[in-house]
Amino acid sequence: MLSATGIVAGYRRGRPVLDGVDLGVAPGEVVGLAGPSGCGKSTLARVVSLLHRPWAGRVSVDGTVVTRFRHAAPASLRTRVGVVFQQPRLSVDPRFTLRAVVAEPLLAAGADRATAAETVAELADRVGLTGELLSRRPHEVSDGQLQRACLARALAPRPGYLVCDEMTAMLDASTTAALVRVVLDHVRDTGAGVLAISHDESLLAVWADRVSRLGGAGRPGAGGGQQEPPMTRGTQSA
Repeated sequence: MLSATGIVAGYRRGRPVLDGVDLGVAPGEVVGLAGPSGCGKSTLARVVSLLHRPWAGRVSVDGTVVTRFRHAAPASLRTRVGVVFQQPRLSVDPRFTLRAVVAEPLLAAGADRATAAETVAELADRVGLTGELLSRRPHEVSDGQLQRACLARALAPRPGYLVCDEMTAMLDASTTAALVRVVLDHVRDTGAGVLAISHDESLLAVWADRVSRLGGAGRPGAGGGQQEPPMTRGTQSA
């Protein structure tokens, strides 16, 4: 399980963005996270994806408590949690081709170039990127095409957990549906857990098993962080 317990976190001491937040994502489960703008959803995404150290509380990955974050975290933990951000242009090196974007985590983990190339081709087909698009750089493709590459990059190490932070916020309906399907296929094929963060609660109702909410000031939503009962994917909650 990917779990966060009693998380207090922020960027300026004395002004927490998150204050006493608990969250858990089990293998094979899609957990939605909703809440108003500014409530700390993206900060929580960074905490559970091991990119931001909380001031208090505990993050654990499959029972291992995380004590170091960002590049200091052990590679065995970093590669267990993949992340897709809302703004793909801020999360890639603009000098890279899309092929290099997808291959980046594989080469960083020591994969040889032939193996990386094979994996990139497989993932490109899965997310809907042609070979011609893979040869382009970020400024030469649309937001949707670049986000497809970012999703493929996140899936490349076959993470046990995937954090999607407003992954589809900038995308049209058809691209949103395509990328959600890729994520759900990854869950089906690998048993991965997913944290899906979105302001679009109707979308979360379609693809999440259950939805948690953050209230204002980074505190758990009404009912002390109460989670709604499981929903069947493809149906709307009442």
